Amino acid sequence: MSISALIKTIQDIMRMDVGVDGDAQRISQIVWLIFLKIFDDKEQEWALTQAGYKSPLPAPYRWSNWAKDPEGLTGEDLIDFVNNALFPTLKALAVSSGASEKARVVGAVFEDAYNYMKSGALLRQVINTIEADVDFNASGDRHLFNDIYEKILADLQSAGNAGEFYTPRAVTQFMVDILNPQLGESILDPACGTGGFLTCSIEHLKRQEKTRDDRQTLQNSIHGVEKKPLPHMLAVTNMLLHDIDVPSQIRHDNTLARPLRDYSPKERVDIILTNPPFGGVEEIGIENNFPKKYQTRETADLFMALIMHILKHDTGRAAVVLPDGFLFGEGVKSTLKRELLEGFNLHTIVRLPKGVFAPYTSIATNILFFEKGDPTKEVWFFEHPYPEAYKSYSRSKPLTIAEFDREKAWWGGTARQGREANEYAWKVSAEEIAARNYNLDCKNPHQLAVTHSDPEALWQDYQALVRQLEAAQNALKTELLSALAGHA
Repeated sequence: MSISALIKTIQDIMRMDVGVDGDAQRISQIVWLIFLKIFDDKEQEWALTQAGYKSPLPAPYRWSNWAKDPEGLTGEDLIDFVNNALFPTLKALAVSSGASEKARVVGAVFEDAYNYMKSGALLRQVINTIEADVDFNASGDRHLFNDIYEKILADLQSAGNAGEFYTPRAVTQFMVDILNPQLGESILDPACGTGGFLTCSIEHLKRQEKTRDDRQTLQNSIHGVEKKPLPHMLAVTNMLLHDIDVPSQIRHDNTLARPLRDYSPKERVDIILTNPPFGGVEEIGIENNFPKKYQTRETADLFMALIMHILKHDTGRAAVVLPDGFLFGEGVKSTLKRELLEGFNLHTIVRLPKGVFAPYTSIATNILFFEKGDPTKEVWFFEHPYPEAYKSYSRSKPLTIAEFDREKAWWGGTARQGREANEYAWKVSAEEIAARNYNLDCKNPHQLAVTHSDPEALWQDYQALVRQLEAAQNALKTELLSALAGHA
């Protein structure tokens, strides 16, 4: 069964349940069930590969022991078990002093999860469908999780909130390729959503592994924070499928809720890759966790202040997706941009066209690449063009990683040597940007300028063209009548 058909089958079953109201609840229900199935499949793998492996879950609450048998618990007995035994036990793991790290990961995932289904018979049908059609220990099925959560995100879009934690794969891959994380460097996404940047970084680092110790180094390098329960659950699940066996560093929390002053030098990181939520407003009081000069309730601005603060001195580097509004905005945005130019090398801004995030949003976005340490001398801009014959991107025609070959060929390697201006690339000095009151919304000087004339002059030109057309029509009419008269 295809992923699309699997999810549709499950949703069709859930639509018959009076307890599940709307797409968001259906999707939340699917996600916690799939998480437990994946965790159980991973446990089977760990039992074979780790000597003396002991499950962090009490035996009755392992998927294999309550869900796997298609003739097992059903009806009221199943609902009673899930609501009054399974969920309370899993939630308690998050705060249990004697729980293992793995157990606390499961507890954190279920902290804000709920069982919305009221029919045990329908819940049994859903469980049997998942059990019969997906084996996450099979190498082929394991890769299907990407397709599952992208299908889930597509469905969430109709529920109105998928764009809050979705970044196209091509964008995450390009940003990781450019920053080129190295084994042993700490990597953070402070608004990690479903974990796209982190899983892409993991795959990048796996190619550098040579020993068992390298695998542990990789696991210790990955850090993420997500405040919403559904994407957090998806992120943890994603980590498990990418061989992060104890994804305890993917925290369910609001990164902005911690005072900036509380970060110690040891907590600074080498690399930040993120697409912070933009257009959002934080709850009242969150801004008080930041110095006065950064205080705003606009989410993306607070994240930028945080990112700039927790990057390591001299070695820290970042790639951040931000909307056009950050480039030309004033107030706190101007303060952030001034400090970005004075304390960081903002060496490149890749300007993405509208539609990259379609259908979630049509807002034009940019990728800011910067390093902590030396001040900025000049900023290179690269305007990413649409492919030939494209007017925009869409779900059926998305941005692809191959399109970034143009940027990669121009980039100049790690040292960014040999860059040249062309029809897509240009540079602006830091002095000029400062003179523009730190407005980074610099237009491509190589594009043909469109001159907008005075409306009155345009109207007069139009009227003259109309008169010329009428004169030509009258002359043609006269010639035709004359010709017809000659043949009469």
